[in-house]
Amino acid sequence: MVEKNVKTDFSPKVFTPKIDKTSFVHKLASVIGNVILGKNIMVAPTACVRGDEGQPICVDDDANIQDGVVIHALETFSHGKEVEKNICVVDGSKYAVYVGKRVSLAHQAQIHGPAVVLEDSFIGMKVLVFKARVGRGCVVEPGAIVLGVSVPDGRYVPTGMVLKSQKDADALPQITEEYPFKDLNKGVVHVNTSLAKAYLAAGKKKVSKK
Repeated sequence: MVEKNVKTDFSPKVFTPKIDKTSFVHKLASVIGNVILGKNIMVAPTACVRGDEGQPICVDDDANIQDGVVIHALETFSHGKEVEKNICVVDGSKYAVYVGKRVSLAHQAQIHGPAVVLEDSFIGMKVLVFKARVGRGCVVEPGAIVLGVSVPDGRYVPTGMVLKSQKDADALPQITEEYPFKDLNKGVVHVNTSLAKAYLAAGKKKVSKK
C-alpha cells in the first residue's frame, strides 16, 4: 500500500511518497506520506514506512527494508514551527529518518526518528535505533538497542546490548578481518536488490499477459 498522509497540526502538508521506478514495494507493505525511496530498494511484506508524523523519511539507493521493519519518527513540526531536536541533518539536508545507501534493515528492526543509519551498515533482526546515529560500515547485531548515542564508523554492537552511553558507544569493538559478520551486509544487499528487480520484472510480465 502506497498512500498520502493526512493533514494535521504537526503535518501541515499532504505528501505522496516519492518512490523510484526501480524500487519494489510489496502489496502487503505500507509506505505513507513524506517518504523518499531511492533506487533498487526492496520493501518486503509487512514492512511499514510511515512519514505522517516526523518527516521526511529518506531511504537511499540499494537499501533494503525487510519483513516487519518499522520506520517512523517523532514530530518534526509543531504549530507551524520546526521541532529542531527531532531533526537530523545529513549532507546539509534535514530528515526525521535517513537510511543510507546499501543499508540492510533486517526482519522486525525499528528505526525511530530522529535517527540516521549511514551507508553499508547492517541493522539486525529486532534491533531498535531511536534518537541515535549509526555510522558507516557498522553492524548492529540482533536484539540490540541503540538509544541516544552516535555509533562510530566501522564498529559493531553485540547481540542484545542496550547501548545508552556515548562512552560505551566510543568503546565499541571495531570490525576486523576476524569478525564473522564483516561481509554479511554485502550478501544481503545483493540478494535484496536482485529480488527488487525480479519482482518488478514479474509484475510487468503479469500486466503484459492481461
